[in-house]
Amino acid sequence: MKQEIAQIALVVDDYDEAIHFYTQKLNFTLVEDTVLSETKRWVVIAPPGSVGCRLLLAKAANELQKSRVGNQTGGRVFLFLHTDDFWRDYKRYVENQVVFVRDPAEEVYGTVAVFEDLYGNLWDLIGRK
Repeated sequence: MKQEIAQIALVVDDYDEAIHFYTQKLNFTLVEDTVLSETKRWVVIAPPGSVGCRLLLAKAANELQKSRVGNQTGGRVFLFLHTDDFWRDYKRYVENQVVFVRDPAEEVYGTVAVFEDLYGNLWDLIGRK
């Protein structure tokens, strides 16, 4: 048997501003943007070169969902982005005004820094050893 997690839903406030942040600031690829109704789209993004899990940008549809935008994990790091060149991507993100809340540090598993997405969700940027 083989299974894999194909997508993770990330609750966002607005499709277009989220697409802009991820494609322009983080250099992600817009994989799909399909209109499903007047208020709902199927928006999938992925990091460059990724062949694994993707993010489904899901616009908050009610007050409960809106309350989770930017805080889907209670303030913990939510997503972990591995890179083949930590310093290249770190410098690019800094140039693109991505906010880092923890400076780069050397850990046993590699180099890591924590940044926020446009809504405040925390991400680890990791260059593995």
